Amino acid sequence: MSTYPTTEREPVTDTLHGESIEDPYRWLEGDDDRVDEWEQRQNEYTETVIQTDRRASLEPAFEELGWRENYFLPTVRGGRYFQRIEPAEAEQPRLTVRDEPDGDPRTLVDPTDLDETVSLQWFEPNWDGTLVVYGLMDAGTEQYDLRVLDVDARDVVDSIDDVGRCNGASWDDRGFYYSATGAADEGGQLDKQLRYHELDGEDRLVTADFDPERWPAVQVGPESGVVLVTVGELGTDSELFALDDGDLKPVLTDLDAPLTPTLQEGRVYVHTTAGAPRGRVLAHDAATVADASELDDFDTVVPESADTIQQLAPVGDGVAIHRIRDASSVVSLHEADGTERYELSLPEFAGIPRGGLGSNRESAELFCFLQGLDRPTSIIHAETGPDAGPDGWAVLQSPTLPEALDPQQGLDLTVERRWVESTDAASVPVYVVHRSDIDLDGDAPAVLYGYGGFRIPLLPSLDPYRLPFLRDGGVFALACLRGGSEFGEEWHEQGAREHKEHTFDDFEAVAEDLVEAGYTSADRLAGWGGSNGGLTVGAALTRRPDLFGALVCSVPLLDMLRFHTFLLGQAWTGEYGSPEDEAAFEWLRSYSPYHNVKQRPYPATLFATAAGDTRVHPSHARKMTARLQEATTGEDPICYHSVEETGHGTGTPTSLEIEQTLDKWAFVYETLDVSSDTGS
Repeated sequence: MSTYPTTEREPVTDTLHGESIEDPYRWLEGDDDRVDEWEQRQNEYTETVIQTDRRASLEPAFEELGWRENYFLPTVRGGRYFQRIEPAEAEQPRLTVRDEPDGDPRTLVDPTDLDETVSLQWFEPNWDGTLVVYGLMDAGTEQYDLRVLDVDARDVVDSIDDVGRCNGASWDDRGFYYSATGAADEGGQLDKQLRYHELDGEDRLVTADFDPERWPAVQVGPESGVVLVTVGELGTDSELFALDDGDLKPVLTDLDAPLTPTLQEGRVYVHTTAGAPRGRVLAHDAATVADASELDDFDTVVPESADTIQQLAPVGDGVAIHRIRDASSVVSLHEADGTERYELSLPEFAGIPRGGLGSNRESAELFCFLQGLDRPTSIIHAETGPDAGPDGWAVLQSPTLPEALDPQQGLDLTVERRWVESTDAASVPVYVVHRSDIDLDGDAPAVLYGYGGFRIPLLPSLDPYRLPFLRDGGVFALACLRGGSEFGEEWHEQGAREHKEHTFDDFEAVAEDLVEAGYTSADRLAGWGGSNGGLTVGAALTRRPDLFGALVCSVPLLDMLRFHTFLLGQAWTGEYGSPEDEAAFEWLRSYSPYHNVKQRPYPATLFATAAGDTRVHPSHARKMTARLQEATTGEDPICYHSVEETGHGTGTPTSLEIEQTLDKWAFVYETLDVSSDTGS
């Protein structure tokens, strides 16, 4: 058995709904010197597991793959094309502008001029493209400072510091609206404000009347001047208001469903699952939308269908819609009245991430992310004018990968979609990718990745760091678990709150199928997930440790009886339920990984977290590591690894991203006994 660093037991007992709950490692919830020393000892132990010849042999490929170009969606304003681009040699993306879609970009802002850990995560140009507001954060904390840039002069002309968790802004002709929160290190992230900033003038509060669980977002119509405010809770519902003389006037409330408005050509389009579990699109005249008060006041312009509507984006005089069909992406183009014109002829098993359609009100050009299990994330450009059709698109930008690892060149991969039966007769789609020439004899190393929550769909995608594993004979499986939105709101609800264990059922059913179908064996199968996906992995670890040879559990939720007391946790009670509610306590207690550890052998497990995470507190991973190291009776290592200068994953410098990801894959190679060459 491994000799782990010593972790002192200092039990604290809580009584919840009549049950005594002992927490022997409550002290690891702190952020003091004692915890820092514990983390240092754990990191040193983990280094003995992962710092091996296998890691050294993987490093050159990871360096090549990490230092690649990355492209983000362009935004068109005033005839200019604004875009974040990360050059191959850069630590962070830069904000650029150009005058043509395929023109040479000019750098407006390089955040690493301040420090390599500073990142520019979002930007919003004004309507004529002369000014742009953007958000800067440091070390992945998602705590922002705002800057306003004069595009022609390349000078910062205004700034707002310390706005907390701010993820965007919306311009009118005098300034912009934005949301702000209190600081994470002061426990203020759930204290939210909607504010208006007038250039060279007043910065004023519009309203701070938001419940802790609910988040505001604002949108201004460039033609109408209408200001719409959406207030929503993650995993549950949204409400729509019109800002009228400084007051929020209810438009669509009490729907018990999510909604997303889009202002386009004097109309308000609303994408919602209210009365349509797979989504529909409604519309109303923008000038009179403040007079609306119920769904019947809106016209249905795109009715519900067998597809799941994921996103609507304005393009030219009409709209584009991202649909999910059998767990892959479809893009349809529509007239302003909702009439469908055609679908783009995308490749089989195409994937478009959330928010992957670009908005373009100025011209009939659509910009869109496109990815697949054998296709790196690219930007495509489609003409959507009157003479355009399904084939009128082309790849505009795509990263350059090493030829031997590029699935479009030297690495021949096979991709298939399987359907796996789970509990309650659910049919779960899972994508499987592997080298085309390997012999699937039931002993290939395999990684199963899952998430399953918050209506986030897992669609086909390629993380380039996965390619060495595929080159070396590995099998990668991407499971579309209940809790996501691959099949609409019902699919989400079947994996939320009292039905959350369906997510874990699906993950385990796919693991069993990979073995039964002859791809791998249990001792050569690794489960992998992060954040809510870390909860999925943690539940699989405590429910079915026999299914896996290794697990990678990143920035995870694991103590489901105290998750709501840390950072953003209270905002997730709509998805999971609150332990303070007796009924919810029962289902949370039944699966909470931290509370279901027993004396038994456990597979090799790596808990990975980061000091700057302002979403999921590192204490989840710390406490679970300590409890599992104490409980396991097996020989496989239980590891903890924490890094500085980054957070939940956003804004990580390239050099640190390479190191973090290499550590995780080195753990998989060691524990599954994978050789880093052309065989397994």
